[in-house]
Amino acid sequence: MPGFAGIGLALAVLGAQPQSIQSTPQGPTATVLEDVVVNGRPLREAIDAFVDEVTDPPRGRGPARWDRNVCVGTVNLRRDAAQALNDRVSEIAGSIGLEPGEPGCQANILIIATDDAAALTSALTQARPRAFRPGYSGASQSREALESFRTSNKPVRWWPVSVPVDRNTGQVAVRLPGQAPPVIEGRGLTRTSVTNRLLRTFVIVDMGQLQNISYRQLGDFIAMVSLAQIDPDADATGFQTVLNLFSNREGGLVLTDWDYAYLRALYDAELNARAPNGQLGEVGSIMERDRRNPDRSPETP
Repeated sequence: MPGFAGIGLALAVLGAQPQSIQSTPQGPTATVLEDVVVNGRPLREAIDAFVDEVTDPPRGRGPARWDRNVCVGTVNLRRDAAQALNDRVSEIAGSIGLEPGEPGCQANILIIATDDAAALTSALTQARPRAFRPGYSGASQSREALESFRTSNKPVRWWPVSVPVDRNTGQVAVRLPGQAPPVIEGRGLTRTSVTNRLLRTFVIVDMGQLQNISYRQLGDFIAMVSLAQIDPDADATGFQTVLNLFSNREGGLVLTDWDYAYLRALYDAELNARAPNGQLGEVGSIMERDRRNPDRSPETP
């Protein structure tokens, strides 16, 4: 399956030099946040609305997540800035149970900074189309969504690629080009042995649109959209979430307890309901328990 190796070649042709910068993240720092208030709605109703609004897996699939390891790489930033972003995303990944990569690891979250995001995105998607839309079911969003990614004018745009796998064997659970169909054992009418695993995520940052945004805030935003499949068109108005960063630049938004509860629930859930909506319900149930018992939850990094 085409990955970042081909993208690295394409970036080199475009004059961008990937930096394999990674370090063991430092311990979490305390962040004092106010309690989330969501338009006076009951907690579970607010949680379900948030989960449904922001979670954006490919059609017919449940939400995907990383399997144990993540490695963050950054392109086109000064070394100190790249290190700050990599460390922050890795720190948040570690706080939800993932294992950040060691120095020199092969990036599966690639952050690309640029002064011309539209031109760069167009060049990359045209040069390596299979890296963005592999030829198997459940890998990514539609061609229309890829076109929206290409033409977006947002300060940060992202594109995750995932693969369905058999949770019992770890084997790919879809037919890949040139291969025979996999044999998957079912688990009954309501449960499945197939889960969805993130393979890589592209994050393209338009540096010309980052006025009043700190690297800490940018790292928190990138962590949220790269550790989960977040809808780029989600309306998070009314929720205290870092997803509102670019519509509330003066508010000092960072990763909130609400965001962290969502990410933790995503990685704690079984995600084995056969219906994708059932998997979102699992995430919602765990997030609700988290918010009802905040004293038992790990501290937000």
